[in-house]
Amino acid sequence: MRLVIQRVSQASVTVENQVIGQIGSGLLVLLGIEHADSEEDVDWLIQKTIQMRIFPDEEGKMNCSLQDIQGELLVVSQFTLHASTKKGNRPSFIAAARPEQAIPLYESFIQKAEVALGKSVQTGSFGADMKVSLLNDGPVTIIIDSKNKE
Repeated sequence: MRLVIQRVSQASVTVENQVIGQIGSGLLVLLGIEHADSEEDVDWLIQKTIQMRIFPDEEGKMNCSLQDIQGELLVVSQFTLHASTKKGNRPSFIAAARPEQAIPLYESFIQKAEVALGKSVQTGSFGADMKVSLLNDGPVTIIIDSKNKE
């Protein structure tokens, strides 16, 4: 599983000219799922995401987590995070999980995030043509891959 995490002042996702998910201060998470992913990946990434200290404390240092600031979370599925650009100029998405595997893991990520945060999580629409809007705060953008735990 691969995440692109962006600290935002605000973010939203629109499908067919309708806003379906919207947050204020918090994290926008783009979530890519591959064939080898499992619930273990979900569990590890949830903890990393909500406990990552990338929000400023009272001294302006990145020392607070999403939990600490009681921030909001917007999760958007994005299979293109597993693009391979090794050959040619057209990316291959063969590593991305098929919907029958990816949807349950995407939904599990959302449910576990809601439990961990104690509040509702905003989402995109799996497989839809989405327009994502955000105001990156910092900018702060972190990439995490559960298969490459650095």
